[in-house]
Amino acid sequence: MDAPALRTLLLEVLAEREALEQTRSELEQLTVRQAQAQTVYQDEIRYKDAKIAQLTHEIASLRRYQFGKKGEQLSGIQGNLLDETVSTDIAAIETELEILSGHPLSRPANRPKRARLPEHLPRTEYRHEPDSTHCQCGCELLRIGEEVSEKLDYTPGLFSVERHIRGKWVCKQCATLKQAPVPAHVIDKGMATTGLLAHVLVAKYADHLPLYRQEAIFERAGMKLARSTLAEWVGTCGVHLQPLVDALRQAILAHRVVHADETPVQMLQPGSKKTHRAYLWAYAPGAFESLKAVIYDFTQGRAGEHARAFLGDWQGSLLCDDYSGYKACFTQGMAEVGCMAHARRKFYELHAASKSQLAEQALQHIGQLYEVERQVKDLDIDARRRIRQERSKPLADALHLWMKEQRARVPDGSATAKAFDYSLKRWSALTRYLDDGQLPIDNNHIERQIRPVAVGRNNWLFAGSLRAGKRAAAVMTLVQSAKLNGHDPYAYLKDVLTRLPTQPASRIDQLLPHNWQPQTP
Repeated sequence: MDAPALRTLLLEVLAEREALEQTRSELEQLTVRQAQAQTVYQDEIRYKDAKIAQLTHEIASLRRYQFGKKGEQLSGIQGNLLDETVSTDIAAIETELEILSGHPLSRPANRPKRARLPEHLPRTEYRHEPDSTHCQCGCELLRIGEEVSEKLDYTPGLFSVERHIRGKWVCKQCATLKQAPVPAHVIDKGMATTGLLAHVLVAKYADHLPLYRQEAIFERAGMKLARSTLAEWVGTCGVHLQPLVDALRQAILAHRVVHADETPVQMLQPGSKKTHRAYLWAYAPGAFESLKAVIYDFTQGRAGEHARAFLGDWQGSLLCDDYSGYKACFTQGMAEVGCMAHARRKFYELHAASKSQLAEQALQHIGQLYEVERQVKDLDIDARRRIRQERSKPLADALHLWMKEQRARVPDGSATAKAFDYSLKRWSALTRYLDDGQLPIDNNHIERQIRPVAVGRNNWLFAGSLRAGKRAAAVMTLVQSAKLNGHDPYAYLKDVLTRLPTQPASRIDQLLPHNWQPQTP
């Protein structure tokens, strides 16, 4: 064999060897990926098993309370509120278990069957027929009957029934049976329309009507709905709406300016006749951000770890009061922005209590800063910053100098000294807005969003494991965010609950209040 042939043969051998090495490398990479996928799969299985065990234990505890000795339960209004939240929690847990397990749960044998809807209620028929009445074999299908399902609908003061009729079509030649598919519904085989579900949610979480009051209202309208049934609807809807809240959180944290505030709410647990203080936190994009939304987060306490858990690795400008729980956030890359309204409030309270002339002068100085803000609120970021630098910064510098001079003249520990100290110790955070046209002067935007909580706070006695509190926070998040975007909360929730069962997870953002467009009939 001559040299060129040997060289060619050697090159072919080297090429084959390189190809084999490449194949071996690809097989090794494939093996690694399969091992990683297997590890992820096993982790998911372990997580689901642990979550199922946790939920099973939780639902057993709630059922022990629900069917326990009457002497261990509460009576009166507190008992009504707790009973309905226990029923709601149980329905929510059952829904979560079905989602985790991937199949319907077996229901108790003695579970009451759904009663036939009253004949006197007006009915509207909706007919669902197959797109084609021809069999695959070419024959014309013959209609041999129909299946009828009824759903209860409600407009204020009036119940009605939707009759969904699905014709049955059969082929005489090959006995093929064909029907239109069952319309997707947020509660599988549920008797309530999405309109009725939306009404119950809005009445409970926007109009502050507990379920026992709604039960009485519905009975006056001619339909007796058990409170436990209403509770099941609320629990199931809460679980299905949670992905929207999670997506809204991500949308808020995509902005660089966020407001935060918190307010106490009483919580009552099964097995205990005492309440303890829990907290509802509120987070919203900056007042000058384009996104109009608010997120409520219910926690068992006020520790700063709850704020850090919500914000995660977000880094931006956080507007908040001087609560120490936020302080750890500012060591993790977040910038603290103080609230001038809180500083003003200290002097207002001092003036209201003692008619202090120093407090009155401080209020006049701060009022000048707010007058500039009223004039620049509708301007763009650059113009707002420029005018603040030209007009507000000299006013703030003069106020700061005046405060330091007056503080040196008042005794330590006095109410006047405390009012001055509040502002002087936080001056850098209070005036950070002067250098950034995207920052508002105060935290009033989030305080307005947390105000609805105070309206219905007397109705909120939450049952065990924070589940009911977090469910209330989730629904209130969607209700209040819908209002911020100019939507009717009822119309929004009705449409979202209608579309959720068929909405792809990749397009869940389309159903967020700031993106939502009513579905065309």
